[in-house]
Amino acid sequence: MAGTRPFRRLRKGAGNMFSKFTKILWAAEQTPVCTLLALVITLLLTVLIGYIRYLTGPEFALSLLYLFPVAYVSWTSGFKAGVFISLASALSWLVADISMIGRFSQWYVPYVNELFRMLVFLFITFLIARLKQNVLAQTALARTDPLTGIANRRAFIESADLELKKARRLGYPISIIYFDLDNFKSINDLYGHSEGDRLLKLVAGTIRENIRAFDIAARFGGDEYGLLLPGTEASAAYSVAIKIIRKLLLMMKENNWETGISAGIATYETIPNHIEEMIQYADTLMYAAKKQGTNLIVHQVVNGSVTRDPFYNL
Repeated sequence: MAGTRPFRRLRKGAGNMFSKFTKILWAAEQTPVCTLLALVITLLLTVLIGYIRYLTGPEFALSLLYLFPVAYVSWTSGFKAGVFISLASALSWLVADISMIGRFSQWYVPYVNELFRMLVFLFITFLIARLKQNVLAQTALARTDPLTGIANRRAFIESADLELKKARRLGYPISIIYFDLDNFKSINDLYGHSEGDRLLKLVAGTIRENIRAFDIAARFGGDEYGLLLPGTEASAAYSVAIKIIRKLLLMMKENNWETGISAGIATYETIPNHIEEMIQYADTLMYAAKKQGTNLIVHQVVNGSVTRDPFYNL
């Protein structure tokens, strides 16, 4: 039994090391450090494949293993990094061939073979890098409101759910603001849909220009917008809403648009499990403001069973 303990420790250590390598490879797209480490690991892998090919000889078709590091780096790190790994893989293959075979019928044979292999690797790199670009572009389109350029409801929910988890873990408050334009239909009826679209774009731009980089703004559809403010307590959330709405009202006045804006603000000190609950609650507050007139804010601080609901007239 005692003799097996070192092997168990060795196996456990190897398992932990493999787990760390796997985490680095999976996180390659997230941070520059992980990207660099993944690139180094992949480069070492190409050297290892070449050495294994040298040990096993030409009878074993192990050379296709080079496609794995080439494809991986091309996907996670882009075309330039893929070209680098392609060249490294081709060079590793060349060294293994020369070391195994030694003499060729003509001195240039291994280099010609190498050229064709490198072209294949580069072609694969190009295809995978372009595929990644297309996937990212389609993903961005699926998460972006096509008219205003800010996030759509789907992207808002995905990003906000992550912020809620962080807020629960770190224990900070979070606020949500639900904006709705009053009498927006009259703009379309009087001036046409192009003018209505211009108004919607200006609203989105005004919101985006007056928030922090990590705040999440989205158009929920029609003339409704949402704004999530992580780490923001009640008074700060109210200040943000007032700042945005006053700028919007000034912009509407300058364009002679006879429309206003209503808003519902919900500040959570106890973070709910799902963002949909927050959206629905802020939406309810916004409609409560709309029922009282135009250019109104209803703000509630939600903390268990405790609520405060002052009305603010702009």
